[in-house]
Order: sequence, then structure tokens, then C-alpha cells
Amino acid sequence: MKKINEVIVVEGRDDTKRIRMAVDADTIETNGSAINEETLAKIEHAQKKRGVIVFTDPDVSGEMIRKTISRRIPGVKHAFLNREEAKPTKKGSLGIEHASIETIQKALEGLYSERPESEPTINRLFLLNEGLMGRPHSKELRIKLGNELRIGYTNGKQLEKRLNMFGITQGKVEKALEKIRKEEAK
Repeated sequence: MKKINEVIVVEGRDDTKRIRMAVDADTIETNGSAINEETLAKIEHAQKKRGVIVFTDPDVSGEMIRKTISRRIPGVKHAFLNREEAKPTKKGSLGIEHASIETIQKALEGLYSERPESEPTINRLFLLNEGLMGRPHSKELRIKLGNELRIGYTNGKQLEKRLNMFGITQGKVEKALEKIRKEEAK
């Protein structure tokens, strides 16, 4: 079983159980989206000592947690699941606890590191020209791009910020869009 040195931040106990089935890792649980000061202090300490991977559910509360941590603790790494990968087989809400072992391992292999204060790699005009903003089907295209790049779903403004935060180049976005468009054409 692969050992992860960084501490993985998850939302709850069930996420921790599932992650430990996939990899050998320590976790910090936020216990929901109302992340408290004590938990943030633990995450901050973990970032200084070992590094942190934020791995939250692909939903609104998961995004809130991710943003809260990113604002407070610069330089954390991020792992993402798409909504389909986190869908429950029976009842329940989206969550890491529903993902397959292989999907979790893949997400933890494809980490993104924040690059605070770095030069932008993408601009809004590029996103507009590629149809990722301002068009009737932009949302669907952003969902597909988020899945292809494994960066989660974002609105147009968030997409620009996330691509730049992770240093994803125009070339990488163009390559992903080319693959998406080929699949759509089939």
C-alpha cells in the first residue's frame, strides 16, 4: 500500500476510513463545512511539519472547506474527485466515502500544488474564446474540463483563478479541450 507523507484533510470519519483502504495516510477531519479555529490550527501545523493535501467532497460544502483552507494556509496541495466518481450507489450525498479505491489512488497521484503570488498562466479572454465562459453551453464544457484536468467544477471566474493557482498552462487546457471535443464529435 502506498504511503502518503502529507496529512490529508477530509470532511469526516467515513472519508478517513475509505482513504485508509486506498493508501497509508494520516488524516484531519473537518467535521463539516463550518471548519473551526482549532481544526484550522491543526491543518496549519500539519502544513508546516509534513505538508497537507485537501481532499474534500465535490459539492458546495467541500468547495467552501477548500477555499477556507486555501485562504488561511497557502501552499497546500489539492486532490479532486468528480461528481460521478463520488456518487453513492444507493442513498446519500456525494462523498469520498463512495469512491472506488482505484479512483482515490488516482486522485492522490494527480495532485495540484498552489502557486501563490505567481504569474498568471491563463486569462479571461482565452476562456471566453474557448467557450468556457459567456456561452450557452459554457457550464457543461467547464464540467467536462474540470473532470478531464481533475480540478473539480468551477464557475467561469473560479476557473480562471483555479487554473492560475495551479499553474495550468493554456497548452494543457487546449489539449484537454481538444480531447473533449473529439469525444463529443463521436
